[in-house]
Amino acid sequence: MFTGIVQALGTVRAIEDVGAAARLAVDGEILHDLAGGESIAVNGVCLTVAQIDSTGFTADVMLETLRRTTLGGLVAGDRVNLERSVTPTSLLGGHIVQGHVDGVATVVDARPSEHWREVDLEVPANLMPYVVEKGSIALDGVSLTVSSLGPSTVGVSLIPETLSRTTLGIRAAGDRLNVEVDVLAKYVERLLASRGGA
Repeated sequence: MFTGIVQALGTVRAIEDVGAAARLAVDGEILHDLAGGESIAVNGVCLTVAQIDSTGFTADVMLETLRRTTLGGLVAGDRVNLERSVTPTSLLGGHIVQGHVDGVATVVDARPSEHWREVDLEVPANLMPYVVEKGSIALDGVSLTVSSLGPSTVGVSLIPETLSRTTLGIRAAGDRLNVEVDVLAKYVERLLASRGGA
């Protein structure tokens, strides 16, 4: 489990096609006491650390993950958001993020303002019922508050800290971002469906 508070920016060293999967190598300053087998979120996707070296780590990415997320489009040199999994003593500064991406959104507009940036994204229609104004959403692993809703769009406001510490500061119209909606909304829907909508 994660909180959506990015701890470091990493750089893709390489992504190697290994048939029905890929091996992703990432360099980054998140290595102190990192262990093989540990979960780490890369742009909001929960991966398992396979190997550690002097500058970073490698993780295997299954075909299903490559199809459902933006990881399949990464190339060497791309910047990625990194977050290690929470521990019993971690602060829950964002919201509950599983690292299980629900879909991919596309940036339709990014408007700078004096102190922040307003970003509108087109979100897949099947995910819109799980998004509420002032609720939480994870975009490329970053916990954000929904500032506005349209029929098929979600708006977020990015503060300077988010712009400088995550990859969201370099995203522009046409860019694709991993989306994870609030898992609590999905559980509520499932519970109500199992009770016949009562």
